[in-house]
Amino acid sequence: MKKVVIALFSRSAKMSAAISALSYAVMCAALCIAAGSCVGATSVWAQAASGAPAASTAPPAASAAATAKIHGHAQDPLAQPVPNTKVEITTDGKTPLYTFTTNDYGDYQGAGIKPGTYTAVLFGTIVGKDGKPTQGIVDFQQGVKLTAGQDTQVDFDMTRQEYISKLPPDVQKHIAELRKANASAEQANTQIKNVNKLIIDARTARKAGNFDQAIALDTQATQGKPDVGLTWYELGDSYLAAKKYPDAATNYQKALTLLTAEKAPKPDVIAAADNNLGEALADSGKVSDAVAAYEAAAKADPTQAGMYFTNEAVVLFKTGQGDGAGAAADKAIAADPTKPIPYYIKGWALVQHATVDPKTNKIVLPPGCADAYRKFLDMSPTGPLADDARNILAQAGETVHGSYKKH
Repeated sequence: MKKVVIALFSRSAKMSAAISALSYAVMCAALCIAAGSCVGATSVWAQAASGAPAASTAPPAASAAATAKIHGHAQDPLAQPVPNTKVEITTDGKTPLYTFTTNDYGDYQGAGIKPGTYTAVLFGTIVGKDGKPTQGIVDFQQGVKLTAGQDTQVDFDMTRQEYISKLPPDVQKHIAELRKANASAEQANTQIKNVNKLIIDARTARKAGNFDQAIALDTQATQGKPDVGLTWYELGDSYLAAKKYPDAATNYQKALTLLTAEKAPKPDVIAAADNNLGEALADSGKVSDAVAAYEAAAKADPTQAGMYFTNEAVVLFKTGQGDGAGAAADKAIAADPTKPIPYYIKGWALVQHATVDPKTNKIVLPPGCADAYRKFLDMSPTGPLADDARNILAQAGETVHGSYKKH
């Protein structure tokens, strides 16, 4: 028979940078201008201590053309925007003369205001003395001078120390804890972004054939996030592309240790790592270990078992292990009967047990062999494997059609 070449199937291209950035929203959930308690406590304290903002000088009369504008930004003690809340312009601290609303980003703007000196009041969710949330004043700016023809910026910055220092001690402590948590989250986010960029750049280098560069970049990624299985998986891919098979296997094994220990393991990612580990082990000459890796891949992700069993069959085929290859091919066919390669390998495995009829000098194929070759030819009627299959069938005196319809 002719020497034929069958390639392995890889899952590497299906991998993606799974590291996701942490959310500030998680860290800020306990704070309450938009959601809760610490600013609420501020508002209760501020209103109980000093009442409403002091009255401002009433604005003089102005023509419609001689009006002022106002704009600004509102942020809470954690520097998060205060969205979708009222900003009132008043002179007595009680009666709103103009009302505007912050947008999703905490920004607001208004026009058509009579020139004068005002108090700008920011509303938000506060916690009342009865412990129930309600709408109330969370911050204000007094002595705001609005001039005709000008657009004055008035911000509500509740990160200012003057504001924080007036909060109850327990609220100040809570804010400090959240700020610390946010700083840690920001640092983690920056690190994750850097690692993701390293992974993407390494993939680009691999695609361009710059394997040493890819290995260097992926090594940096593992140093940045050594506790994430994906970084070791990617490093394994770079070593595999560079044909440094033992190093590839080592890194895939590290990846699998971490991937299987995740709180919510991803079967498809684990299976992909096992699959590529199988390839690295096979190319390192460790065929029995490679077979175990492919079996593990099929078990982890049964939806792709046909591909993993096919890869197992290919490795055994390439190393001349007929019975093992045939058994793997049978499992591949059972998992996915639509792919041609397992049928060819099954036929090849069975033909190893063929005999020769002394009377006719024709090959006597074992049961199932001719059917496997025919099924292969029905799916893949051209190419060197098809020529080999036809040659076997012809030597056995089996009927060989001139062409087979592709599925």
